[in-house]
Amino acid sequence: MILHKGDVLFRQGEEGPLYFVESGLLKIVRLDEDGSMFLFNIITSGETIPHHSLLSPKEYHGTAIALVKTTVQLISPSDWYERLHDDSKAYYEVALQLQAKLRIMQQRIDHLTASSPKERMERLQCWFASHVQNAHLTDILNQTEISQLLGLRRETVNRILREQKKSSV
Repeated sequence: MILHKGDVLFRQGEEGPLYFVESGLLKIVRLDEDGSMFLFNIITSGETIPHHSLLSPKEYHGTAIALVKTTVQLISPSDWYERLHDDSKAYYEVALQLQAKLRIMQQRIDHLTASSPKERMERLQCWFASHVQNAHLTDILNQTEISQLLGLRRETVNRILREQKKSSV
């Protein structure tokens, strides 16, 4: 299945299948009761999602939205969980997937613990460049989303981006 930028793969609170991301990027957002959205995860190629349903089914914790053209493969829940039940090697594969995601999250924590906001931004930009060619971070995420990923105020993100633009001219 091909998703284009802005297409929704699944919505928070719904139940449904798992997906394997063949290419592209997805953002996972939570919708609060007041209607505001909070970006809390970026899904990259090679991941099977949702992570919290890899061993047992559960409703979607957030809404998955394509950030760029993204190709996903639908995985039937009955086939997935039956395979886990019948093939112990499948649990090992799931453990490797969860380990890989934990390592990505550790890297994101390293980004958040950088000493300066500027350094946080630079680390996120480098990470993003490794996953998306021919596009800048700000072509894909807005300043509010960047601030949510970095744990910074939007105004701080705006200032850093302006400084970067000045220094590159």
